[in-house]
Amino acid sequence: MKKLLILGGSGFIGTNLTIYFSKKNFKVTSTYFKNKPKKIKGVEYVKCDLLNKKQVDKILRNKDILIIAAATTSGAKDIIERPYIHVTDNVIMNAIITRSAFDNKIPRIIFMSCTVMYKSQKNKIKENSLDLNDEFYPNYFGGAWMKVYTEKACEFFSRFKFNKYTIIRHSNIYGPYDKFDLKKSHVFGASVTKVLKNENGIVNVWGDGKEKRDLLFIDDLCYFVELAIKKQKKTFEIFNVGYGKLISINNLVKKIAKIANLKINIKHDKSKKSLKTNVVLNCDKANKILGWKVKNTIDLGIKKTLAWYVNNYISGK
Repeated sequence: MKKLLILGGSGFIGTNLTIYFSKKNFKVTSTYFKNKPKKIKGVEYVKCDLLNKKQVDKILRNKDILIIAAATTSGAKDIIERPYIHVTDNVIMNAIITRSAFDNKIPRIIFMSCTVMYKSQKNKIKENSLDLNDEFYPNYFGGAWMKVYTEKACEFFSRFKFNKYTIIRHSNIYGPYDKFDLKKSHVFGASVTKVLKNENGIVNVWGDGKEKRDLLFIDDLCYFVELAIKKQKKTFEIFNVGYGKLISINNLVKKIAKIANLKINIKHDKSKKSLKTNVVLNCDKANKILGWKVKNTIDLGIKKTLAWYVNNYISGK
């Protein structure tokens, strides 16, 4: 049985990956630091400061597969007002982890990158369309270069042929265990909370609500990781992983309300800044090389998330 280590096991993506792979034929270890994780049967949990090289070296020993899902993250509010908080710790953390993974000769490394380095546009974006001479979106500048640095670090280490690396440029992920606190949440989690906790049927949306997002249900991301582990042949690959379709914030709010059987009216707060980017992914490479396809439509993903939300937040379980 292969030993799989998930860094950031108490976060949104890390929690779902832990649950997903605990049901597969792996011996799963999952790390946490400040936030206590959801305990999953059969999973070993280890507290680890990923900024501490000695602790990282220790936890990475004798592992077969490493999934790097740990990061200092928050929501749209911080991306707009304090974008610098997503840079320094993540650069140091990822530098320590990638070096330790190489030194420990872990055969498979999966790095959760994202799409903040892509330029806003109407056309679907391919992995090789990234031009690092293009200016990044201002609020993403620091975070984008942090991700690019880590991708390049993985590519550098892959050239020694000791490890195989998968870079996942995923779109906006949503689902159970997402952040639903309005101060920390991204657009999907915030929209769910605003709709389900509306006051007198009014849902406040920042800006004009015309910004569009490529939203992918978390189970489809977990399924992609499984396929990458099983099927990737090259020592280094970058994959786009997204829904491949855009939905506006206004339509997302309306769809959540419809599925929740709620009647709402949208009120736009144009005094609040919003992230005016539209990025939709071309995922042909993932389909061609790994046979990956999206299984959950946006409607099905919303239904599953709302059922989880009602059970965990409203029912208090």
